[in-house]
Parts: sequence; structure tokens; C-alpha cells
Amino acid sequence: MYLSSEWKSEIFAKHGGAATNTGSAEGQVALFTSRIAHLTGHLKKNKKDFATQLSLQKLVGKRRALLAYLYKKDIQRYRAIIKALELRDIIK
Repeated sequence: MYLSSEWKSEIFAKHGGAATNTGSAEGQVALFTSRIAHLTGHLKKNKKDFATQLSLQKLVGKRRALLAYLYKKDIQRYRAIIKALELRDIIK
């Protein structure tokens, strides 16, 4: 299952600094990104699953808000997470 606790702790350890640091913005963005990728794959197979489509749009909005927060708060952390997750081609 893609939402197992081992999977989440691995993501937070890689991007959040520690496996128990679940509140860091970088860790949350990484978790949202992997969930977005999973839901996108599901929607490619199930085009009429509108509940999943709505939850995907909400996740993208949450990730966008966290990235905007990082951009305003600390531009270096923003650039690092964008580069690590390969979200954008051009870094501001």
C-alpha cells in the first residue's frame, strides 16, 4: 500500500530531516507530491472517478500553498525542495 507508515517515514527522513519530523514544509510537500503522482496514475486508468479528481485538485492546492509559504519565508529552502522533487524546470 502506498500510504504505509514505513513509506511515509522514508519520505520524511529524506526530505524533512528526520523520520519523525512530519511537520516540516519540505516533508509535507514531498508527501503531497508522491500522493499527487499516485492519484494521477489512478486517474489515467479511471477517467470518470470525479471524487479522486476533486481530492487531487485539493492536494495540488495544498502543495501550492506550502510552496508559496516557503518562497516567502526562505527562498533557499524553496529552491532546494523544487530541485529535489524536480517540480519546475525554471527556478525563480
